[in-house]
Amino acid sequence: MIFSVWIPLLVPFLAVPAARRLAEALPPRPAAWLLAAAATGLAACSTAALGLIALAGALRLPFFASLEDLTSPLDALPAWLAFPAAATAAGLVAASCVALIRTARRHLAELRAAHGRLTPGTGELAVLRDPTPDAYALPGRPGRIVVTTGMLRALGPAEREALFAHERAHLKSRHHLFLAAAELAAHCHPSLRSLRAPLAYALERAADEYAAGAVGDRKLAARAIGRAALATRAAEPSAARPRAVLAAAAGPVPRRVAALLDRRPAPRLPRSRGARLIAAVLLGCLCASAASAVEAAADLHGGIEIAQGEAQR
Repeated sequence: MIFSVWIPLLVPFLAVPAARRLAEALPPRPAAWLLAAAATGLAACSTAALGLIALAGALRLPFFASLEDLTSPLDALPAWLAFPAAATAAGLVAASCVALIRTARRHLAELRAAHGRLTPGTGELAVLRDPTPDAYALPGRPGRIVVTTGMLRALGPAEREALFAHERAHLKSRHHLFLAAAELAAHCHPSLRSLRAPLAYALERAADEYAAGAVGDRKLAARAIGRAALATRAAEPSAARPRAVLAAAAGPVPRRVAALLDRRPAPRLPRSRGARLIAAVLLGCLCASAASAVEAAADLHGGIEIAQGEAQR
């Protein structure tokens, strides 16, 4: 455990750049799954490692040692390292939990307030009387496509359909859960915060492709997104939109429009040698992080059994 418990805490610094590079070589939907899975897996392993460090230090205290019936000192970590490391790990886990709870409460409050502004039972589309151009997918039961009267005036009928298809893709594919996973991961390890922006971009690109397929015209979808972004940025930001929702006018719109106008089919799997190497590095990082966390847990369990005197029975 002395060495293996630190690996899940260091691996994200290598895995995150690899995940970002690999996502750029994938189509939007696989890229979103890759980034969300990498963030969740790395966060789980790093949090487990912190928990094991905190537990190893706590079991050296008489009170916790008595709870486990330890008859000899636990040697999972050296004595000079156990208490400082355990205190730091416990503090980091507590800070992450507090930040996560606060973020979750704020997002839920904003979503409830946003639903409260809508007329109940009026179908999937909800129109807000607001001159500020805006449109977004509001998750919930049921999920709603929210559009302001200002946005409706800024787009033509065909562009509106493309915009609605984009927001419908967010609701249909439950993209808000991907963002929630990235937010959770960002609170668990500092390096994972840099995965939120590429994940949001991948989700917007996936919705762009869905909208292009729904209206049958990539140029129309690109024009609708571009005009919606121009209308949104020319006005003051809308206070009605929750921060945790996805919107067609968000993110690097010029890059998204250029991708829609590019008719070359994106490969489903990375074909270049460099991309395959990055994929191998990322997979190795994930496996090493998980295996190290499991090994550290097994070592700690074995140390507890020895300290309990079961090895001599």
